[in-house]
Amino acid sequence: MLAELKKVRFPVETGLLLAFCIFLPLVEMPKNLAWLLYVCAWIVNRMRARDWGGRWDLWDSLFAAWVASGYLVAVFSGLRGSELGGAHELARYAVLGWMVKRGGYGAREIRWILGALVVSTVAGLAFGYWRLWSGAGKSRMLQLHSVGHVNHTAIYIAIMFGICVSWTLARWRSWGAERRALALAVDALMLVSLIVTASRGAIGVGLVLLLILALAWWPRWRAPLIGSVVAVALIAAALVLFKIEVIRKQNDNAAAQNVLSDRDGIWRMGIAAWERYPWFGVGMDNYSLISHELVRSWRTEAGRDFDATHYVRSPHAHSLYVNALAERGAVGFTALAAILLAWFVALVRRRPLPSDRDLAWLLWGGAASAWFVTCGVGLVNTTLHHEHGLLAALLLGLWLSTPSTRRAS
Repeated sequence: MLAELKKVRFPVETGLLLAFCIFLPLVEMPKNLAWLLYVCAWIVNRMRARDWGGRWDLWDSLFAAWVASGYLVAVFSGLRGSELGGAHELARYAVLGWMVKRGGYGAREIRWILGALVVSTVAGLAFGYWRLWSGAGKSRMLQLHSVGHVNHTAIYIAIMFGICVSWTLARWRSWGAERRALALAVDALMLVSLIVTASRGAIGVGLVLLLILALAWWPRWRAPLIGSVVAVALIAAALVLFKIEVIRKQNDNAAAQNVLSDRDGIWRMGIAAWERYPWFGVGMDNYSLISHELVRSWRTEAGRDFDATHYVRSPHAHSLYVNALAERGAVGFTALAAILLAWFVALVRRRPLPSDRDLAWLLWGGAASAWFVTCGVGLVNTTLHHEHGLLAALLLGLWLSTPSTRRAS
């Protein structure tokens, strides 16, 4: 153990990254401070070591374009409001993933980072359940304190569920009975908590994610796929049989002929904004400025009809894709699409071999979970921002930092 500890090149930097992972779902100010100090320590350490993480590659270009797109949109945005703050938010999670990708962290450091994410999520859920059962939480819904809204919490939990399942699958045959039991308990906690959020999109994607991870493990170990199919079937049956909250929510919306919970009207607002400002959108974090009056004027200018009952105002689009089109236009959407497409292609091309290390499988599973949840839940909720955006970018960066993946670039 001491020999491995000596491999830590930048102990203060690593400690700040660990602190960030602990604070991420728990407390706001310490999380932001840890992020800022980590960035400063990273830059100072690379300047002193004269080592910025190797040669520039395709992923570096993608990260750079991703960050730049937010500020380019801010300069030319159609509406004025919080567009610069939105660009800062994009840069915050993109820069985190970029720095981690070039960080050169060792296997032990990576395990610490992933472990910190799991521990902080378990602690956050414990506090969330206490607030829920004690009545201290105003929303009466399960929430991770620093993540906030139940939909955002569900997205974060779904990604963490993928990490925990990947860790269990990667290490199962190397663990004893006690560690296996603990891993299964944490997996169950994540899945049950996901169901408690009653977020239909996140729950559906989470269950499908379990099957996808088990299928990905098929060349290495076939038992997980059989167990996952049985588990998903039993869970689905239990949800329907006992009419869990998510099923009641779906039934109520269906009875009210509002299965999408007004998302169709929200999306029409976003599409109208994109049609008005097709290249750079209304500006990041300016979706809430899109009002019925503005949409009416845009439609009138274009010679189109406007029926206010078909449009619903919302702080965001409840869709990663509509939100990106409306706020960033074609320019910003292209940068986002390039990242997501490159991420998917890399996952397919660089999936680990059966003989690869457990850590390689774990990191691939974490990156795959972040991509699948981001893109899947992104159909009906605005993913890849704030805490779950930071989490997804961190997992992408950790996976890209592995030598095999970097060679693929």
